[in-house]
Amino acid sequence: MGSSVENAIEITGVTKTFSGMTQPALDNITANIHKGIITGIVGPDAAGKTTLIRLMTSLLLPTSGEITVLGLNTLKDSDAIHDITGYMPQKFGLYEDLTVIENLNLYGDLQGLKGHEKEEAFEQMLSFTSLKPFTDRLAGKLSGGMKQKLGLACALLSRPKILLLDEPTVGVDPISRRELWKMMKVLLGQGMSIVWSTSYLDEASQCHEVLLLNEGKLLFNGPPSELTKIVDGRVFLLDVPEKGRRTALSNLLNTKGITDGVLQGNKIRIVCKPDFSIQSQEYPWTPAVPRFEDAFVDTLGGGPGGTSLLANSIPKKGKTHIAPIQTEHLTKMFGDFTAASDISFTIRRGEIFGLLGPNGAGKSTTFKMLCGLLQPTKGKALVSGHDLKTATSQARSQIGYMAQKFSLYSDLGVKENLDFFSGVYGLRGNFRKKRIDLMIEIFALESYLSSNSGLLPLGYKQRLALACAVMHDPDVLFLDEPTSGVDPITRREFWTHINGMAEKGITIMVTTHFMEEAEYCDRIALIYQSKNIATGTPDDLKESVKSKDLPNPTLEDAFITLIERSDMHNNEAHV
Repeated sequence: MGSSVENAIEITGVTKTFSGMTQPALDNITANIHKGIITGIVGPDAAGKTTLIRLMTSLLLPTSGEITVLGLNTLKDSDAIHDITGYMPQKFGLYEDLTVIENLNLYGDLQGLKGHEKEEAFEQMLSFTSLKPFTDRLAGKLSGGMKQKLGLACALLSRPKILLLDEPTVGVDPISRRELWKMMKVLLGQGMSIVWSTSYLDEASQCHEVLLLNEGKLLFNGPPSELTKIVDGRVFLLDVPEKGRRTALSNLLNTKGITDGVLQGNKIRIVCKPDFSIQSQEYPWTPAVPRFEDAFVDTLGGGPGGTSLLANSIPKKGKTHIAPIQTEHLTKMFGDFTAASDISFTIRRGEIFGLLGPNGAGKSTTFKMLCGLLQPTKGKALVSGHDLKTATSQARSQIGYMAQKFSLYSDLGVKENLDFFSGVYGLRGNFRKKRIDLMIEIFALESYLSSNSGLLPLGYKQRLALACAVMHDPDVLFLDEPTSGVDPITRREFWTHINGMAEKGITIMVTTHFMEEAEYCDRIALIYQSKNIATGTPDDLKESVKSKDLPNPTLEDAFITLIERSDMHNNEAHV
């Protein structure tokens, strides 16, 4: 591969191995990353995405092969490469006990900025990221979107020619994601080249080119539209009665010739093999426009199927007239600040209920009150009829909880965490041993039993967290962003379990920033500025924002439009 002025980065025959690994993290990768565009790096967990980005920054060196960045070799010219690149790692190293301006000062000093040049760079970055009003706020008190903007500002201080972003939008709400993409387009207009690693495939489809990695190998390199073409004519939407949708999806995913399937509002979205015949199928099949995610999953050999060993291990819950989750005028105040205001809804047995909202809207506060982690200032939170304020132990015995951030004991091994949480949930004797063994089998944890939990790959961390949350067979399961940052294959595995548990009568509340995942919910509540501004099915919310400008709105369109309407209403009320 000859060097070209059109290439920002050239990767030639790169292999990277780490001691103790049975196969290379990257295996003979050759690719060009062109100047002046956004190049996405996508792939499942442990595909090699982060390793490749670190090699580009020369923070890691290849075992064999070479990488050049604007003609500079990562082996010989690492200092010069650091001068022309900006790098924002997956877990950006902000100091949460420093303010916004103190973080900028620290990174400015590290970049060697001084005097007028430093002041000018700060002014430019604060304006660009809209962080000017928040310079004295502690980084730890910023919303997820604002933290990412501050991380981006720090990475841009040196005015790099190439910007390398590793999963910059994990845990960021749709509004902040759109703002970050607008910022990227401004940077492109200034001549910057951007490399963007992501697990959100709607983002990958917006990139000019993508590199698709799997198990260290490069499977595809080119425009996303080229990969999407491989599933032309193989994607369908099925009309299935509401009560039978999850069972129908499970059966379809176990049908030979179907490679992928997800719920999409009141329909099922299916990807099938080229030779699959739909003639004998019992539901109406309507051709659908392929998405990049359809092609991604198909290229990786399809999803994990429709059988949940976890759901199969759970006895079906009996019928009850008591609502599993109910809120009555739920309000939480911190001093003079109202984090959640007068929130009321009822969730039915076996329902999957999504709690959505921008960062800082009150969603997490509402969620924590329902889990019994926060006491409400006013109102009630009831779980299986038990008031979380007065019957905490009875309510908590009915609850399984999986936190947004990995909340297990990172210094304990996998087996030690399973032992600990089974004891916390009151499991004893032979039954306890059987449940632990079952979780190890279901979530394929055998080879990690003695591994430090904090060092597990993200997908396995999430599997362990879910195993610990469900081993006591709860009536109600709270999942706080359970698939944040995981790849689409792992996300499908999780939702096979979630759908299966719902079919067994477990009631599930889930928070997510991933709008296509929110389509899997039966109903959704949208929390904004501490209030519940809309409740309904995904299709109800989309229908409510239809207009001449939005004839076929996505759920993300609905999310943003409903928030804009709320802002408009509030502004009019204050006039």
